[in-house]
Amino acid sequence: MGNKIWFLTGNLGKVKEAQLHLHKLGYEVEQLVIDEDISEPQAEDLHSVAEAKITQALPHLPNKEDMLLVEDAGLFIEPLNGFPGVYSAYALKTIGCNGILKLLSHLESQDPVMNGQLRGAEFQAVAALWNGQEIIFGEGKCPGWISKEINGEDGFGFDPLFVPFDLDGLGNPLTAGNYGETSTHGATFGAVGLEEKQLFSHRMRALNDLISQL
Repeated sequence: MGNKIWFLTGNLGKVKEAQLHLHKLGYEVEQLVIDEDISEPQAEDLHSVAEAKITQALPHLPNKEDMLLVEDAGLFIEPLNGFPGVYSAYALKTIGCNGILKLLSHLESQDPVMNGQLRGAEFQAVAALWNGQEIIFGEGKCPGWISKEINGEDGFGFDPLFVPFDLDGLGNPLTAGNYGETSTHGATFGAVGLEEKQLFSHRMRALNDLISQL
């Protein structure tokens, strides 16, 4: 097994996140783009989606000595019973950030602490890696809440809507209304830089979980 990881994704933002994190650990990350479409199963969990994608992509791995990475993530919003969840990519294409805000328009509060309780949400990520012999999985979560307006032009997906909860001194997420050593001070993922976002990132936590198993 080499130290090169091919990341199957059409999202350059995800590639940059993985490169920023994995290069520090000695892994080379390159984007894998293939001509044929990878079908996404209508599964109820992220593990099933990630496994289906990596199985379809394996025949396209440029070098059998290299590793293959697939990552699937979703935004799970508490007052919407977990929607969009595994359907986040479809929801982003169809209703977008504005559509999510409309679905939550009945939850109004000027108090950011109350927003954190009433508009609670969680980014979840599953990273699946073919290490040459088997598929291993890593999981990551980032709890927070949905802003009342779109904020920021950085990031991708629903980042301009999502405000993460603060982190304690060990980097663990706190709950609504608790202030920690690391905070975006109410800024969304779309309004902070990539390195700051990495401190909270569900993808970073999923990759850490994955790499710890290698």
